[in-house]
Amino acid sequence: MSDSKCRVRQHAYGLLGLALVSVALGCEALSERESHGVVDRAGLSFMSSVSAGVQGPVGGGSFAPIARAVTPAVVAIESELSEGARAQTRIPGMQPRARPRATGTGFLVTRDGYILTNNYLVQNARRVVVGLVDRRILPARVIGSDPSTDVALLKVEGSNFPTITLGNDEAVQVGDQVLAVGNPLGLNFTVTTGIISAKGRSGSLVGLFESNYAVVDFLQTDAAINPGNSGGPLVDMQGNAIGINSAIASPTGVYAGYGFAVPISIARIVMDELRQHGRVRRAILGVSIQDVGPADAQAAGLREIRGVLVGGFSGPNSPSQRAGLQLGDVILAINGRNVDRVSDLQRTLFRFEPGERVSVSVQRFGTQRTLDVTLGEAPRERVATGDVARPESNAPRRQLGIGVEPLTPDIARQLEIPSNVTGLVVAEVDPSGPASGRLIEGDVITGALVAGRQRTIRNVEDLRSELTRASSGVVSLVVYSPRARGTRVVNMQLAR
Repeated sequence: MSDSKCRVRQHAYGLLGLALVSVALGCEALSERESHGVVDRAGLSFMSSVSAGVQGPVGGGSFAPIARAVTPAVVAIESELSEGARAQTRIPGMQPRARPRATGTGFLVTRDGYILTNNYLVQNARRVVVGLVDRRILPARVIGSDPSTDVALLKVEGSNFPTITLGNDEAVQVGDQVLAVGNPLGLNFTVTTGIISAKGRSGSLVGLFESNYAVVDFLQTDAAINPGNSGGPLVDMQGNAIGINSAIASPTGVYAGYGFAVPISIARIVMDELRQHGRVRRAILGVSIQDVGPADAQAAGLREIRGVLVGGFSGPNSPSQRAGLQLGDVILAINGRNVDRVSDLQRTLFRFEPGERVSVSVQRFGTQRTLDVTLGEAPRERVATGDVARPESNAPRRQLGIGVEPLTPDIARQLEIPSNVTGLVVAEVDPSGPASGRLIEGDVITGALVAGRQRTIRNVEDLRSELTRASSGVVSLVVYSPRARGTRVVNMQLAR
């Protein structure tokens, strides 16, 4: 049986009006063959679209007050990733530059600028910018991300940002009304409505994750979810975030009535771990598990078909094996909290830290017993952090918002630049960076003025040295313009 791909066409989407390209990157879409265990992965999958004929909340009224309260805290996200699709530079004669981009949504959760979003949007990102509803565009720092939950935490500089309150997804019931807010298909700050269709969705959804320790415990909603909504909030009728929109089930890659969100109780733990430790420390039992079926329940002597079957151990040193768990045991509870399926066990363990002792209730072929297990720690997985995203060698991009290339004879000939001009040619300009409106693609940085004296810039290392010397935070660059056929001085405040 061949997997169908979600067919997400390339569109020219804008981040608050910027002409940025959103290609089908990192899309995670489930086909409607989910019941057969087939998981379709492709381009961008994720989030909501304009809905017609919106019904009012239960009891009448309008969703408008909730939308007005929530939307200011929602942000549009664009990430430049380190690998993926390639985009041809507009400077003739240059080699194509790898500039894959991912676009999606996030939402502010603290007044000082912390943002929750999806891991896939920012993992391995070299640069991230966010757009606010008031049209501000700000650079964002990746505090950390967690592949096992698809949750990431960003930070923008500033204060008094509007925020969304984190709610309680465990109190939400199937049938409760919800709103999804995001930037689907280039339609920024779109609000859609629906209900909670199911809770604790897992099964073939595990195929969305590359992590071996994924926490697969989704809220399901029929609120319209489309590419671009990934990372946006799913909110309840009090305007509290109860989930982070993350995936859709669709045969086409666009809305077909099935959307999935990471429960906010899980995202909250991830956020706290990333803020405190820069990574998520995962407590594990060290077992391979599966949901109990009818035959499993009968073999274990259970009257109900529930629990999690132990099918193997992570190694001879597995915490569970050391504590006495055996193959064929059915885990029924952790510290007295019932475990009916794999998602219950994952959610319960996610609340503990490595090294903590838990009481595990099991059914072993007709006999119930309780074992004390000292939880282990999951191996560290590769995550994207601010340090990875902003290497020091990329100082021009970070501090000026530009990409540069050496001025080769071939480029100089095509741009008709005189042979006596040397330096770095500007290959790209970030519309939200310090150089926007001051430098254009094709300009050549030839030098820097320091206390009235000109220093020659021949390569990236020379430019980086001058940026380091700019103790006042302002750099004065000498720039040759092929269009004007002359030089000019450009003074810029550096981004820090």
